[in-house]
Amino acid sequence: MAFRGREMMKKLVKKVGGESNLAPGVKESLKKCVPDSKIVMNRAKRGLFAGKHIQFGNRISEDGGNKSRRFWKPNVQDKRLFSYILDRHIRVKVTTHALRCIDKAGGIDEYLLKTPYHKMDTEMGLSWKTKIEKLYAELGQMEVVFFSPEDESKFEQGFKDLKLAERAARREARRQMYGGSSKQTQIEEGSGVADEETAWLKDGDSRPDALHPGQLVFNF
Repeated sequence: MAFRGREMMKKLVKKVGGESNLAPGVKESLKKCVPDSKIVMNRAKRGLFAGKHIQFGNRISEDGGNKSRRFWKPNVQDKRLFSYILDRHIRVKVTTHALRCIDKAGGIDEYLLKTPYHKMDTEMGLSWKTKIEKLYAELGQMEVVFFSPEDESKFEQGFKDLKLAERAARREARRQMYGGSSKQTQIEEGSGVADEETAWLKDGDSRPDALHPGQLVFNF
């Protein structure tokens, strides 16, 4: 077991009250659940890193080949991931590799459910995994009601009627609000003139005051 796994195991045993309070076989099962990875970053406990952690190596100069120690940090991003089981967004620090794993799994819920405990190498990941599994088990015990196609069509028609009623109410409110304004009267007068012109055109005759093509008007 790696150093980080041993430290986590000591914390768990200490919370229980010591190895004397553990039943036979419980310690071995706990060792299987505790991640066995070399976690050396403290911030790895506060996010989902998917096995990507700080790495150490040498910086080699081009001239003399001199070596100096250096390190590489993972690409960590602050993201808001939506959980369908919790029905809210989760703000968490994730690496780009973890984001690709989450997209491949189909979401944060599926990633936490599919990833085994020994591969969930962060304390935050372990806590979120236990929460998601508990809620998922509770959702599995809930009763689901299915409606017939006739009832679904009735519901859809009811929603459509409600939208039409709301639209008519808004139109009536606007009419009452702008009923006495000059703009509304101009619109109504313009519609009246247009209706009169359409009536003359339907009768097959033009308006009396309208000019025919080629007709001249002389004012004396």
